Amino acid sequence: MDSIDRGKEVIKIEAEAVSALASRIDQSFSKAVDMIYLCTGRVIVTGMGKSGIVARKIVATMNSTGTASIFLHPSDAVHGDVGMVRKDDVVICLSKSGDTEEIRELLPLFKRLGVKIISMVGNVNSHLAKQSDVVLDISVKEEACPYDLAPTASTTAMLAMGDALAMSLLQKRNFTEADFAMFHPGGNIGKRLLLKVEEIMISGKAVPKVTESVPLSGAIMEMTTKRLGATCVVDADDLLQGIITDGDLRRLLQRTTNVANLTAAEAMTRNPKTIRAEMLAAVALEEMENFSITQLVVVDGNHRPVGMVHLHDLVKAGLGGETAE
Repeated sequence: MDSIDRGKEVIKIEAEAVSALASRIDQSFSKAVDMIYLCTGRVIVTGMGKSGIVARKIVATMNSTGTASIFLHPSDAVHGDVGMVRKDDVVICLSKSGDTEEIRELLPLFKRLGVKIISMVGNVNSHLAKQSDVVLDISVKEEACPYDLAPTASTTAMLAMGDALAMSLLQKRNFTEADFAMFHPGGNIGKRLLLKVEEIMISGKAVPKVTESVPLSGAIMEMTTKRLGATCVVDADDLLQGIITDGDLRRLLQRTTNVANLTAAEAMTRNPKTIRAEMLAAVALEEMENFSITQLVVVDGNHRPVGMVHLHDLVKAGLGGETAE
């Protein structure tokens, strides 16, 4: 078997292992979800070796989706770290065999503390399974390892079951995108879901703005001075009437070079794309990408320009995006 065939075979074995879990999402799974949901403490997840690595990932997923969790290394636990466990916590033990020596040593301690135990095991008749309040069966038909030694399909099944728990809890808690963003304020996810236009827009006197009757040369001077590649055009009541961009000027010069007597109103694009200050910056980025523009006028409830947001500001804020006028 060459490497391509072997690679496909591994994926097939692991996919079948995950697919087989669907029929085991039963009352035991529901009980585990409810047990964690009603827990007034934290979820303590533990496992040795490869199971421990999966346990850390489950902890990370739960923490980011509203379920406070901690990883407990079994070896460290019997040397003092079990002190982090409280009676209000729920423990999730991961073990393919269900007879991992380090986990067996912990079980009497968990029992003494009175914590509830959920086990993810490959052997539902194991010692760990018998000592658990809820058993989640993650047994697999075979490992992808040809010697059936290295945990492969079994750890994939563990990971999938952990995701199933985390996502079921997310739904039960009515965890929203905004909640998710609160736990990821430093990343692009948080920025897309939290950052508002008002936080990055140009405002006040920095907003380029001219009246309709201003000569085109005056509008160009305003664009040059404010350095945003555009200027708003307003009427006598300061209501937005249009916009003049660098692109508008290029297109104007393609039509005629006799621009000396033109006014801002004659050169502007009417009904420009606008956005409100309270809208998400991600919405501004989407508008720019959809219409291939590089700036949006920010207006108030009376359609008066109160700011301008430029593509460069969005990129600088970490939202990314590629577009050009």
